[in-house]
Amino acid sequence: MTKRIRRFGSLKNELISKSREAVLAAVQIFNNPNISFKAESYIVLMIIGWTYLLHAYYREKGVEHRYFKQRGQRRRFDRTKKGAFKYWELEQCLREKLSPIDKDTSNNLRFLIGLRHEIEHQMTTRIDDLLSARFQACCLNFNTYIQKLFGEELGIDKHLSFSLQFSTIESEQKDMLADHPELPANIQGYIKDFDQALTEKEYDNQRYAYRILFVPKTANRVGQADRVIEFVKSDSPLAENLNIEYAMIRETERKKYLPKQIVKIMKSEGYKRFTIHKHTILWKSMDAKKNHKGFGTIVTGTHWCWYETWVEEVRKHCSENARDYK
Repeated sequence: MTKRIRRFGSLKNELISKSREAVLAAVQIFNNPNISFKAESYIVLMIIGWTYLLHAYYREKGVEHRYFKQRGQRRRFDRTKKGAFKYWELEQCLREKLSPIDKDTSNNLRFLIGLRHEIEHQMTTRIDDLLSARFQACCLNFNTYIQKLFGEELGIDKHLSFSLQFSTIESEQKDMLADHPELPANIQGYIKDFDQALTEKEYDNQRYAYRILFVPKTANRVGQADRVIEFVKSDSPLAENLNIEYAMIRETERKKYLPKQIVKIMKSEGYKRFTIHKHTILWKSMDAKKNHKGFGTIVTGTHWCWYETWVEEVRKHCSENARDYK
């Protein structure tokens, strides 16, 4: 019995160790300027890291996390062709009712799992910048949970730091698919479908995607010349008097428009004959409510609202057909 307990503890500790190693490798690869296959490598290694972490947790809690079929009073365990047990993949670990992972962190992981399925047989380009907010959230979430489940001394934050950038961080760099037309249609469609299935609260949660705003900072006080970035909470007293010295963390919600608001905007710009009916004809002719196009979303379950990208599309249409609308 003593040997069995020792082996049980040894396997759990080995899983935790491998979990941390996989996650640290994922971050190191992502921050390596000489590697171009960043996002794909990061996703695979992070999924392995989270899987091992949850296997260690279920092993500690006595939750059977191997696949089996119940035959009467006996369990018949599923095995690979080589005879090894088939353990739960990360998706099943998250579905387990005793899972310790909160909903928003699960959303982040389910997004990465689905993205891996989409890219495992097709090369992608430039998704590193597009999805970096979700990658950052995944890393921070892991650090939170490994400490919460197995002790603060196992945190990985002491091994990590900001990576140095040779290119400036532009304020215009946004997590928007419209800025990445080169993405394969299946990737664009997957991202939009997943995001639009979330509530606004879930989409905005920092455990799903950790988004920050960087503002250029010129050090003008003693002791600050060695800091590249300073973070200030948006609800702090300092943020009330925010100027260009500081970078403020603030999540911005994408502005949404009702059809009547778009029509009002067009009329104010001189297109007096542009109406709700004309607007309806336009979006139907362009099939603009298709998820992968990213022109809008359903709000409160029933009402369709349009994003700024669609307003620009309508403006372009009115400009090209000014004779009909002036």
